[in-house]
Amino acid sequence: MTDNKLRCALVYRLEGGGSSEVTLLAKYDHASEVEAGELYGSRDKSYSDAVGMVIANDPPSGVADENTIGGFKVVQSDMHQVIYGADSEGLCLAVITGKKYASRAAIKMLQDLYTPYSEQFGLQAKSATNGSLTKKSKTILASTCKKYDDDSKVDKAAALNVKVEEVKLQMQDNIASMLKNTEQAESLAERSSQLNEQAHVFQKKSKDLKKQMRCKNIKMTIILVSLVVGILIIILVPLIVRAKQAAKLASGGGLLPR
Repeated sequence: MTDNKLRCALVYRLEGGGSSEVTLLAKYDHASEVEAGELYGSRDKSYSDAVGMVIANDPPSGVADENTIGGFKVVQSDMHQVIYGADSEGLCLAVITGKKYASRAAIKMLQDLYTPYSEQFGLQAKSATNGSLTKKSKTILASTCKKYDDDSKVDKAAALNVKVEEVKLQMQDNIASMLKNTEQAESLAERSSQLNEQAHVFQKKSKDLKKQMRCKNIKMTIILVSLVVGILIIILVPLIVRAKQAAKLASGGGLLPR
């Protein structure tokens, strides 16, 4: 994971004379001061050798003016970047940062550091042994790292990038919120559609049930009427037959002689 943190500052001497060797003069582990245990922090002391190899393989070039640092180069790894430059006498300054740290701010840091450092340690740097200036250089390296710890405070473009990132994050949050609201609205619309469909089905089933009940009532009415009519026929028919027979007997008995 990349970041925009400043890790450490280093000072080397380019041996020159056609040699690709470099000598570490001083180093300041800024990461261990602010975040103990970070990469390039207190638990990893080989970073100075790695940076030395990078500089030896691809040293700064095109530096002609005296008392001026130039020939800056930026070499990136998966997570970090090394920015370095040198003067015509072989005094080389380097800084390790996260990949999101603005390289413009890092170069400005090295330019800002060069003048006071060369004035204070320039003569010693020409003959100093490996790491011999680390303790003496701590104050000036620490103060410079502290000044450039936040690249957005020393680089307008970096500050603008920070604001752009903030706006981007805010827009992402707004879009995520809009998508969430849209999903909720779609979910509510879908549920409303389902409820409407269920209501339609219920209404249709209610009508079918009413028709079934009406047909059932008609059938029951017909059955009851038929049953009553049948009972009446069973009761009345014999009575009518007997009445007719009695009437015939009565009319026949009135014609007989006395």
